[in-house]
Amino acid sequence: MDLERFRGLLAGDAGADRVVPPTGFTASLTVFAAGAMAFLAVFALALSLATARLADRWGDALARSSTLRISAPEGQMIAQTDAALKVLGTTPGIASARALDASEQRALLEPWFGPDLPVEDLPIPQLVEIIEEGAGYDAAGLRLRLAAEVPGAVLDDHTRWRAPLVRAASRLRLLGWLSLLLIAGTVAAMITLAANAALSANAQVIGVLRLVGARDGYIAQAFVRRFTLRSLGGAAAGTVLGCIAVALLPRTDVGGGFLTGLGFQGWHWLWPLVIPLLSGGVAYLATRAAAQRTLREMP
Repeated sequence: MDLERFRGLLAGDAGADRVVPPTGFTASLTVFAAGAMAFLAVFALALSLATARLADRWGDALARSSTLRISAPEGQMIAQTDAALKVLGTTPGIASARALDASEQRALLEPWFGPDLPVEDLPIPQLVEIIEEGAGYDAAGLRLRLAAEVPGAVLDDHTRWRAPLVRAASRLRLLGWLSLLLIAGTVAAMITLAANAALSANAQVIGVLRLVGARDGYIAQAFVRRFTLRSLGGAAAGTVLGCIAVALLPRTDVGGGFLTGLGFQGWHWLWPLVIPLLSGGVAYLATRAAAQRTLREMP
């Protein structure tokens, strides 16, 4: 849409606007479809962003930490743990490494075995928490050093946990875009049907306008303007309602860890402002195509 057409769309023409009925079935259908789809678009956008942030947060946390599991006879556990800590302390890319105490290991096993698990009396491997820095460490090289100096140590750099989260984040983003495309397609289909119905209902008026010299472009512009403004208004109302609903969703301290970051955060609140503009653009293109096609088919 060029600047001149945009100005004409906003300014309109009182005579041409009378061609399109201001109320009725087509007006209600256009406003309702645009509003409902905008409401759904806000939720699709909010949930996609929130879930992607959650997966990214988990992935980043796992990427910066690793776990070393040491299995050794009771008399050698302390010696192998000390040897592993010395190896980790001299490995580039490792900021810190510490052995978890009995209470921390009990807390890790508590969800599965209960709070009264006698960790001290069970042959549980010693866990060592590793925190990375900078670009991280060479996992393959560290495994070779540990195999030589600490035979009972097994390094878990969380790759098997991080990779599915990264894939999930990318797929959720793709799902969000696909949802928005489906919503835009639904808006285009509904507005096309409404525009075709309005054009057919006003066939006699259009015929009279042609007899007095009105060109098809002039007639089509009247329908395009009316349906575009209806779509903008409906989408704006649906977007406002959607943003209010998102703002009223439970916060993290109410819903628990899974709801962390649910909704929009920071500058992401600007994204819903695009939805009415996109709805208006879709309505403009759909109505223009429907009007041109229908007017060509009219005798």
